[in-house]
Amino acid sequence: MAMPRSMLLTGAACLAGMALLSCLNSAFVPAAHKLPASGVEASAVRLPTAALSAAAALAPTAAHADEGSVWIPALSAVGAGFAIGLAAIGSGVGQGIASGRCIDGISRQPEVADDLRGVLLLSLAFMESLTIYGLVIALVLLFANPLIK
Repeated sequence: MAMPRSMLLTGAACLAGMALLSCLNSAFVPAAHKLPASGVEASAVRLPTAALSAAAALAPTAAHADEGSVWIPALSAVGAGFAIGLAAIGSGVGQGIASGRCIDGISRQPEVADDLRGVLLLSLAFMESLTIYGLVIALVLLFANPLIK
């Protein structure tokens, strides 16, 4: 039952993709051609192409970090959030796993508790330093961003 449904959904996705490509085919701006002698009919036909050309010419200017642009600071804030979030999650999971394994080791062999505790504290310090690096990257992106003048 799952195989025919999967094939049906795959075929529907392929048909939708081909329909989208056929619609987008007319959206691309063609190269400049010489206009025929009757320029009135040709200008009426080329009006969507001219509008698309103007839109394509003006669209890249919105992404530059000019004086009034908000794209770079906004995306820097998103990047800072991801940097500190992923660093904290990764470090937290790693510290939890390391602490759990250390407790398991101490419960199995209590005589090596001092050695395991020292190694655990050293590894926890290294894991926490990676979180601090994520915090530094986030602060640089927010307050000392090199992408903004």
